[in-house]
Amino acid sequence: MRYEVRERLFAVGEDYWIEDEQGHKAFLVDGKAMRLRDTFELKGPDGRVLIDIHEKMFALRDTMVIERPWSDSGSAAGEALAKIKRKRLSLLRNHYRVELIDGTELDVSGKILDREFVVEYDGEMLAHISRRWLRVRDTYGVDVIREDADPALIIAVAVCVIHLAEKERGED
Repeated sequence: MRYEVRERLFAVGEDYWIEDEQGHKAFLVDGKAMRLRDTFELKGPDGRVLIDIHEKMFALRDTMVIERPWSDSGSAAGEALAKIKRKRLSLLRNHYRVELIDGTELDVSGKILDREFVVEYDGEMLAHISRRWLRVRDTYGVDVIREDADPALIIAVAVCVIHLAEKERGED
């Protein structure tokens, strides 16, 4: 399933819709301004919060945390689903590690600031993020390749790595 993100509105404190292939509103990214840490909520079309995304405070390296605000598996609500941080430095490509709560690790690599990167698990591509498919300026696509992958989680990962890469660029 492919999703379209119009990032010209992307900023903490501003909201933007992510549309599916048919042009229907699939997710709302709700940026929360006036917070001590960078915070976003990923909401469904009905307005229900699906995922909370926030910066981890007091970490040695910039880290984003993805949480579900509710529990459907008997785990505690608000428990972290994943932590995302920069993996290693490279001149041409950015690498981020996504540590899922179950111990699984995803690798995010590519040209994050150019919106050309992939999300992989154990060498298998889960999603491809690219600007090349779309002709609209300041828009990129999130193509969730595997049918068993959680689109909300993949989109949350994309939001996090882009935010971390832009924050890092701003600090240089």
